[in-house]
Amino acid sequence: MTVRFGLLGAGRIGKVHAKAVSGNADAVLVAVADAFPAAADAIANAYGCEVRTIEAIESATDIDAVVICTPTDTHADLIERFARAGKAIFCEKPIDLDVGRVRDCMKVVAETNGKLMVGFNRRFDPHFMAVRQAIDEGRIGTVEMVTITSRDPGAPPVDYIKRSGGIFRDMTIHDFDMARFLLGEEPVAVTAHAAVLVDPEIGKAGDYDSVSVILETASGRQAVISNSRRATYGYDQRIEVHGSKGMVAAENQRAVSIEIANADGYTRPPLHDFFMTRYTEAYANEIASFISAIEKGTAITPSGADGLAALALADAAVKSVKEKRQISLRA
Repeated sequence: MTVRFGLLGAGRIGKVHAKAVSGNADAVLVAVADAFPAAADAIANAYGCEVRTIEAIESATDIDAVVICTPTDTHADLIERFARAGKAIFCEKPIDLDVGRVRDCMKVVAETNGKLMVGFNRRFDPHFMAVRQAIDEGRIGTVEMVTITSRDPGAPPVDYIKRSGGIFRDMTIHDFDMARFLLGEEPVAVTAHAAVLVDPEIGKAGDYDSVSVILETASGRQAVISNSRRATYGYDQRIEVHGSKGMVAAENQRAVSIEIANADGYTRPPLHDFFMTRYTEAYANEIASFISAIEKGTAITPSGADGLAALALADAAVKSVKEKRQISLRA
């Protein structure tokens, strides 16, 4: 079976997914839609697909699935439309910035028996997958503590910050999902601290650029997350999981993994410069997982429920910073 795709949104992340879909032997990119014709034309020319409207893709009989890469405030509406149209849906995170709106959207997906995957690509990074495999194999015993470091090389434009939903919903949300992926238990409490240390304009826009979060589960397991919008040395992406019998860690990745030793000491090449190069394999793997689930009729993960859980943690982190206290998530 070849899964036939429509791409909604031809921006930066749309280009990433167009490459992933077109590079998969079990998929074909049939059409792309974007509000900016030049952006859609660029992808159409690169991958030999058609430019269509969203409405045409919605009613198309030659499209089985869609990849939603449009602005965040359109995600929930598009998910509902394409669930009702009977298309399988891959949607970039988040589904929406409002938990209530996400819940309403999930109801429509459930009522239509829709297939929905949320784009938490880091679960599909080969290095992070190997960490999870080591846990599943019992090689470090029972998970006790997870440490996640995620720092961007530089802050995005302030105009983006203003519409992003804030650092917890835009950036840390990936780490909330990864913490859930690795802890093996759901967090029941969130404590967060935040500051503006990188760019005062980010603070003026009502957001933060430097945050730390502690998640706790009912049994006492902990996840510690460190985020910054600035890392002068490259895209800093590290994970460590400590267990009752040992520890497993995923180190930073470089475009070239070599080390040079001479009279000046030991040197290594720089880290990847951002997510599009660091997570190339992860993007390909997540699309492959989505395609496989469609073909086999198996459960899709990360699901809409995973997207909702990560957003709820982000909301709790925002509340923790504002109220300067631990926020309980217990029912």
